[in-house]
Amino acid sequence: MKKIVLTVAVWVATLTIFVACNNNQNSSSEEIEHTDVVPSGTYTGVAEKVDPDEKEIYVKTGDGKTLELYFTDNTQLLQNEQPVEFSALAEGQNLEVTVEKKGERLEPVTVKIME
Repeated sequence: MKKIVLTVAVWVATLTIFVACNNNQNSSSEEIEHTDVVPSGTYTGVAEKVDPDEKEIYVKTGDGKTLELYFTDNTQLLQNEQPVEFSALAEGQNLEVTVEKKGERLEPVTVKIME
């Protein structure tokens, strides 16, 4: 009987840890399901997600569009009109982005941190 109780207790503890870890993993890597492709131009918005590993940002514009932007070697990132590293970006920052539409994707030409 003690063996059964101990086995169940270990199983419940393991399951609890697994669920807790899985929930934390999902919340830190939330995917944005819908993005928009807009004409080439300059847009203002807020950094909704910043992914340093992919050098990717999602920008929510004032009119509710979500722009998915993968930085290239040619993308200029500026703060106070000075070049800065990608690490200067953070979620919640106000941004001005100039994008070029290339097929069904947007290429960021310039990203300005407005704060």
